[in-house]
Amino acid sequence: MEQVEKSPISKREDTEMGESDVDENPKSIGKSSSDSESSDSEDEAEQNGQLLTLESELSTNPSNYDAHVQYIKLLRRRGEIEKLREARENMNALFPLSPSMWVEWAKDEASLSNDSDSEAVEKLYERGISEYLSIPLWSEYLNYVQEHDPQVRECSADGISKARNLFERAVTAAALHIAQGSQIWDAYTQFEQAILLTIDQSDIQVKEKQVQRIRSIFHRCLSIPFANLKSTLLAYKAWEVEQGNALCAESDDVDGIEPHVASAYQKAEKMYNARAHLEEQITREDISESERFQNYMSYLEFEKSFGDPARVQILYERAITDFPVSSDLWLDYTRYLDKTLKAGNAVKDVYSRAARNCPWVGELWVRYLLCLESGHASEKEISAVFEKSLQCTFSTLEEYHDLFLTRVDGLRRRMSLAKGDDVLNYSLIRECFQQAADYLSPHMKNNDGLLRLYAYWARLELKLGNDLIAARGVWESLLKTCGSMLEAWKGYIAMEIELGHINEVRAIYKRCYSKRFSGTGSEDICQAWLRFEREFGTLEDLNYAVEKVTPRLEELQLFRLQQESKSFSEATYQREQNLKKTVREKRKSGLSTIDEQSPAKRQKNTSQSPKNLHEEKDTQRQNLAEANVRKEQKGKVEKQVNELLMKDTNPSKTRLYTDQCTAFLSNLSFKAKDEDLHRFFSDVGGVTSIRILYNKFTGQSRGLAYVDFEDDEHLAAAVAKNKQMLLGKSLSIARSNPKQGRKGSIALTAPDGHDFNDLECTNRLSIMLSKLVEDASNRSGIDESSESKESVEISKGSAHKRVENIQLKGKNTFAVPRNVRPLGWTTNKPRTTEEGDDKPKSNDEFRKMFMKT
Repeated sequence: MEQVEKSPISKREDTEMGESDVDENPKSIGKSSSDSESSDSEDEAEQNGQLLTLESELSTNPSNYDAHVQYIKLLRRRGEIEKLREARENMNALFPLSPSMWVEWAKDEASLSNDSDSEAVEKLYERGISEYLSIPLWSEYLNYVQEHDPQVRECSADGISKARNLFERAVTAAALHIAQGSQIWDAYTQFEQAILLTIDQSDIQVKEKQVQRIRSIFHRCLSIPFANLKSTLLAYKAWEVEQGNALCAESDDVDGIEPHVASAYQKAEKMYNARAHLEEQITREDISESERFQNYMSYLEFEKSFGDPARVQILYERAITDFPVSSDLWLDYTRYLDKTLKAGNAVKDVYSRAARNCPWVGELWVRYLLCLESGHASEKEISAVFEKSLQCTFSTLEEYHDLFLTRVDGLRRRMSLAKGDDVLNYSLIRECFQQAADYLSPHMKNNDGLLRLYAYWARLELKLGNDLIAARGVWESLLKTCGSMLEAWKGYIAMEIELGHINEVRAIYKRCYSKRFSGTGSEDICQAWLRFEREFGTLEDLNYAVEKVTPRLEELQLFRLQQESKSFSEATYQREQNLKKTVREKRKSGLSTIDEQSPAKRQKNTSQSPKNLHEEKDTQRQNLAEANVRKEQKGKVEKQVNELLMKDTNPSKTRLYTDQCTAFLSNLSFKAKDEDLHRFFSDVGGVTSIRILYNKFTGQSRGLAYVDFEDDEHLAAAVAKNKQMLLGKSLSIARSNPKQGRKGSIALTAPDGHDFNDLECTNRLSIMLSKLVEDASNRSGIDESSESKESVEISKGSAHKRVENIQLKGKNTFAVPRNVRPLGWTTNKPRTTEEGDDKPKSNDEFRKMFMKT
């Protein structure tokens, strides 16, 4: 069996396990040893099976983060050092490692190496601190250098310089960490104090210089808000006492220290007090991760309000350490750096880490490329980042599209601005476009994004590549993929028109005018061809285009009408079905209204009003019967109304027109009033009355009026003013003569002597009948909006005027609404013989009512 080297941790675990066994049962060492061997063999077999499973999983799915972690833990437990190193390197090539994994790795390597190989371990620490901000990792790194670096340990000049540089880097990176930053400062002061002890007491100048260095570090530390700022103050005062200064080392006040130090300390203490509650919210253990994340965002907004980029950045680093795969956090962080720091190695480093932690976010890669371009990175570096981004899996095609366009944009700018040997070859742009087309074309057919990509490509082929054939080839390639996209043809045509290639444009129109495009695209391309020939072609070219396009347009128009007719028929059918369904539901609900009542309620209603219940049942049956013959009733109503109007049963009240002195005005301005007409006919004179017709629903003028004159002479003078202007409109004036009406029309004379022509007669009848129905409804207590009301059309020749709530009942009954008791019926007071009986009023009685209205 192949021997593998055990790691120190594995050896330590084995040793602790063996000592425990001996202490627990020293008399049964032999038996315990045999049981241990049996257990170890079973564990090893199980571990081998897990190892093979994890290796198989990682070979097929290298991006499985959890599998990497479990594989490393298993190899570390087994002590297989070489495989462990390889597994860690493989994982770090794909993912950033957590601070705890870096500490574990560095300690494992440190236990296997001697002090002369400390440089390899230091490189591991350097890789670790470059990925996340971790105070424990920095502390381990500083301690390792002080303990294992021979030069630092011996306090040589080079060693001290190396350590101080490392401490200053740690201070820059983590000193503003409010919760843990004091650990770095404490280690720094302790290191310098240790150096002070190594200085010869006789070398006063060197010693004093070292004292001032330590004092300066304390002063810097006291000006920064920390959670344990008071303990730092006490340590400083105790150190000053050791140096022979008279201070109270046990008091946490600032008495005795230098004024500027005291002022800085008080300011730092005030800053910490303002942030203490925010620090508590992000360090609590009893909250969820989402709550902690929101607390971080609130804390960041608070820090941003003070405008200190260093503090904001350190807080972002703390948040990222806790939420390394939050894409929103990385995007917010990089936007802030772009806004404040603009460009530089610090911003580039953050983008690099963001892309490693969230490689699935295309926007991070796009902005990473722009950051590199802003920082004047080399083409090699930018190309490497771009190629790495293409290996990632994004959630949308638009992210790939933006990535390719960003890369092309960068190449175009660099090619346009470069001079001398730095000029890029256009082939790089062409290769990038081709790569984008190969990847996106199968997935983005007939997409505006793909059209923009190809249009951009064709334009650059012309402008930068100076290759017309290549530009046409780009458009032809697009048409093979998106031939049914109208914008693609238009783009191709626009390029040729811009170049002045008239024949090529005409050839493209001949290829596409007969194609079918979505919406009105087919008509648009035909019209575009005609427009092109009018502007650029000869008369023969225009005639040829008309000859080709006209049949196509007729065909498209016919097709459009068929589609609209089909759609209209379907919509009409659907409405009819819905209407029938509604009617059936209403009928069903009407039939079941009485049946749905409980027996007790029906008995109660019957005992209270048997007659009303009987009438309601009769009404229900009557409504159903009347609904089936509604169309026939409408014809009968119209016929009976016309017959009624033609009768002359009361000559004293109704007569045919023989002569009149009334003028009929039309095309009257809607703003005209009676005063305007009086002024208009003031030169004629003889005006006795003016009646402007208004819409009974809206109250607005209908543009019609009647003007009565004293005699025919004044009327003739008024008619002579026909077509003259009134309020900006040409007024039409004619003699009102109902004899010229159509057959079947009559005129009524009101009790005041005024005659009504056909139109007025119809309007007056309509108004009176509506008023009649309203009065009847008010007397009977029934709402006019009841479903049982009908409408009747009053006929004037072929014209009809709808009158609502009318129904015929009996030979001698006129205009009795459905479910409305006949006129003269009242329940408000006892009936008497003098008030009339239950019979409806006759036609003569109605005429008398009309004439009085």
